Amino acid sequence: MSTKTTNEFGGEFGGITLLGKAHSLSALFIVLLRATIGGMILFAGLGKVAEWPFEASGYLANVDPASPVSGLYGAMAATPWFVEFANVFVPATQVLVGVALIAGAFVRLAALGGAVQMALFYLGGWTGDVFALFDSTLVYVIVFLTVAAFGAGRVLGLDARIERLDVGGQALVERFPALRYVLG
Repeated sequence: MSTKTTNEFGGEFGGITLLGKAHSLSALFIVLLRATIGGMILFAGLGKVAEWPFEASGYLANVDPASPVSGLYGAMAATPWFVEFANVFVPATQVLVGVALIAGAFVRLAALGGAVQMALFYLGGWTGDVFALFDSTLVYVIVFLTVAAFGAGRVLGLDARIERLDVGGQALVERFPALRYVLG
């Protein structure tokens, strides 16, 4: 059992100070959240690979006209090189994001990638129905961003080790501070 007594977190956003105190089980649940969302996107990608060839054009061409991206996605569907790119990029990134999150490696980068992909799916699935604004894809966006914000790769993940790798007598993130934005 840990003897650490302070589990406070917070920040200031738009002039409003937000402060909180984490429960002792918070670390366990952030690991479970990271692994669960990682498994969800990993198996989505593996499903696309298992049913190869994956074809993105059907999704892109059939976005509801009420969606704010319907014209853009229609143009993408009509661009052969982009469709070929998406056919490989979507399943490959889903597998990579899933593996990274489960392993806890490059978590912030992986979670941001997952959030962007889910946001694109969310916009593509927009039907104009006000009751559909809060669908599961939007929840996935928020979960990915939460995993990134909490630096979930530092809890039972490889990011804690990667950050401490010795590079020229310094820890990796001390030598290259910008890596704090992709690790964690």
